[in-house]
Amino acid sequence: MAEISHGVAAVLSHLKGGDFISSSDLTSEETKALLDLALQLKSGDRRIDLGNRVLGLIFTKASTRTRVSFQVAMARLGGQTVDLNPQVTQVGRGEPLKDTARVLSRFCDVLAIRTFAQKELINYAQWASIPVINALTDLEHPCQALADFLTMHEAFGELQGQTLAYVGDGNNVAHSLMICGALLGVNIRIGSPKGFEPMNKVIDQARSIALGQTQIEVTNNPFEAAKGAQAIYTDVWASMGQEGEQVEREKAFKEFRLNKTLLDQADSNAIVLHCLPAHRGEEISEEVMEGKSSRIFEQAENRLHVQQALLAALLGGL
Repeated sequence: MAEISHGVAAVLSHLKGGDFISSSDLTSEETKALLDLALQLKSGDRRIDLGNRVLGLIFTKASTRTRVSFQVAMARLGGQTVDLNPQVTQVGRGEPLKDTARVLSRFCDVLAIRTFAQKELINYAQWASIPVINALTDLEHPCQALADFLTMHEAFGELQGQTLAYVGDGNNVAHSLMICGALLGVNIRIGSPKGFEPMNKVIDQARSIALGQTQIEVTNNPFEAAKGAQAIYTDVWASMGQEGEQVEREKAFKEFRLNKTLLDQADSNAIVLHCLPAHRGEEISEEVMEGKSSRIFEQAENRLHVQQALLAALLGGL
């Protein structure tokens, strides 16, 4: 087995015991080191045993990839997972968050939380004495962004100067892509209908991280966003909790479908990404999703590898 390089281990050692609430919680060097470790774990060149540590999952929102990838990641690290479903715990009956966080800190070694409000996650981190991971909120999806850029790295090698175009709702995924892209030196173009752009505060945050070295652009023209990009990315038009807006969103997003016409605007070797679940024929065509440019299922697999690297770093397993 190959050993993790001294430089990567030194960089990631600073994450031990910390939280991962936002993509901005990492430095550029830490983000790159996590991707390097994830590649080693994926290839089998590196194995890490955390010695039966316990991950607690608190998922208010439904999940397939996030739940399973965290469970498998922890198992591969020699640990185990406890599913703390709010429906069957006192969390769902109104126990104060500060009490839950302090009690779970005495049972578990790390918590991954998937919920609606970012503030709830921040409160857990405040009261818990163990690492807290953002497994998705309405504001950000930072673990997803790590997997996305790992997929780009596998396709193109050096990420610096590459361009990723995200076409669709300026949602939590778009937010994390902008921040993580800025950290990695990737140009990010967001193409959203008017009124559905990412939050201005997140755009400003990403641009401040980029320091003018990479471009963070937002446009209402999907073809402008896609032009010459090395990766083109989309997501569902209505996220969890927005189902009541489906009809309105279908009208607003009809020109933002990722189909062959839009893909043809990108670089000739561009890859197609989608964080799943996908609505074929809506935000992405069947032809593009199953086409030769698609890396969607490799991208889904990479959730496992980046989360394994993240857990190892936060739990000091290096």
